Amino acid sequence: MDDLTFSARRASATAPVRKAEPTDLDARFRTLVQSPLRAGILRYLSSRPDESFDVEALMQTFGRLRLDVENCVRELVDFGVAQVIPGTPARYTAERPGNDALGELLDQFLERSATVSSEDQSPSVQRFREMIGRDEKMLIVFEWIRTAAKSDISVLILGPTGSGKEVVARMIHELSRRSQAKFQAVNCAALPDTLFESEIFGYEKGAFTGAHDRKPGRLELANEGTLFLDEIGDMSLIAQAKLLRVLEERRFERLGGNKSISVDFRLISATNRPLEQFVRDGRFREDLYYRVNAFAIRLPSLRERQVDIPVLAQRFLARYCAAQGLPLDSKAFSKEALELLVSYQWPGNIRELESTVSRAALSAPGRSIRASDIEFLHATIPVLQQSSDRLPSLAEAERAHIIRVLEGVQWNKKEAARVLDISRGTLYRKILEYQLEPEPRQAGNRKGREGEA
Repeated sequence: MDDLTFSARRASATAPVRKAEPTDLDARFRTLVQSPLRAGILRYLSSRPDESFDVEALMQTFGRLRLDVENCVRELVDFGVAQVIPGTPARYTAERPGNDALGELLDQFLERSATVSSEDQSPSVQRFREMIGRDEKMLIVFEWIRTAAKSDISVLILGPTGSGKEVVARMIHELSRRSQAKFQAVNCAALPDTLFESEIFGYEKGAFTGAHDRKPGRLELANEGTLFLDEIGDMSLIAQAKLLRVLEERRFERLGGNKSISVDFRLISATNRPLEQFVRDGRFREDLYYRVNAFAIRLPSLRERQVDIPVLAQRFLARYCAAQGLPLDSKAFSKEALELLVSYQWPGNIRELESTVSRAALSAPGRSIRASDIEFLHATIPVLQQSSDRLPSLAEAERAHIIRVLEGVQWNKKEAARVLDISRGTLYRKILEYQLEPEPRQAGNRKGREGEA
C-alpha cells in the first residue's frame, strides 16, 4: 500500500461521521406529531385499529372543542395515517400507510413511550371528563380552566349546587405550577365566626381553653399551594375583612400569637350566591369582591344542557356497574326512563343525577331500568292532566309564591324570609335557583334596603 492510499484511508477513518440529514417526510411527520392533540388522537386510533370514532367521541375523550378535533383528524387523514368513513356523522379510524417509509416512521412513533401530560396525571381532570357530554359548554369551561391554571390569578367559580365547583378548583390546582404543594379546601358555609380565625389562621398553645398544642391553620398549610374557599358568599363581614387583609399583605398571625407569618398561596373561591347583588346590598365587601373575582368561571346547570343528560346517565350507570363488580351492560335504561330523566329539572345538578342513577340501578329488579324505578328527591316533574289543562309543578308553584311574597314586601328579603318562614340563606338560594329579579318599576323603589341583609 502506498503512502498516498494509506493517508487517504486514515483521514477517512478519523473524520467525524456526519448524521444523515432528515428527509422532507421525516420533518413533516415530526411536525405532525409535535401537537399533543394530534399525537394523542393518532395513538388513540392506532391502539384501536378495529374501531371507529366520530368527532363527538373524540371531543369527550380529549376534552377539546369541536373545531380543534376536526382540524386534527383532517390533518391525520391528509397525511395518510388515518381514514374517514363517510356517513352521518363521519367516523375516523386508523390507517396503515401504503408508503413504507411513512409506515416505518409511524411504527417508530408508536413504539416510543407517550409523554404523560399533566391532564392525564390529574384525577380531577378524569372526573371532569366524565361530566362532559355532547354540549360544548363544558368544553368551553375546560378551556377556561386551562387558561386559569397558567397563572396565579385569583379565580371565582360560579355555579349552582352540585355542578362540580370543587372538581374545577382541584383541576386548576393540579394543572398549575403549584400542583406539588397542598390543596386546602374550606367550606365557609359550615364555618361560624367563632371558628373562622382558628381554622384559617391556626392558634398557639394556650390561646384559648382547650388549645393544648399549636395548630397550623389552613393558610399556613396552603403555603406554596392553593386555598379553596367554597361558598364564599356565606362568609360574614368580619371574616371578609380578615381575609382581605391577608390577601393584601400576604402575612398573618396565629390566634394567640404575635409572630407575623409570611404566606404564598393561590386563592380559588366558589359560590352559588349572587355576589354582585350581595355587594349592592352591603352583604359582601366590594373591595374583596374585586380581589376574588379576578377571573370568573361559570359552570352551567344541567338544565342548560339537557342533551347531555342521557349521555351522563349512561356513563354513571356504567360506573355503578363497575363499582358493583357487574358487567358494564348488566343494566340499561328503558326509553321511558331516559325521557323521565330528561324532563326533570335537576335542582341538584350532576351530583343529583349520579345519585338518582345509582338508586334506580339498585331498585331495578332486572336488567332494564324502568321509569317506575326512578325516584327523585325533589318532586318537580311536570304533571299533565288527561285534558289540555296543565297543572303547575311544585317548582313552578314555589317560584310563583316566592315572587308574590317578594313583590308584596317590595323585595325586602328579610321580611320575605319571615313571611315564607325560611332562612335568608335559603331565600337567596331560591332567588338564584329560579333566577328571580324585581320588575324594572320596582328596582328604584325598594323599601327597607337596610333590612335585606
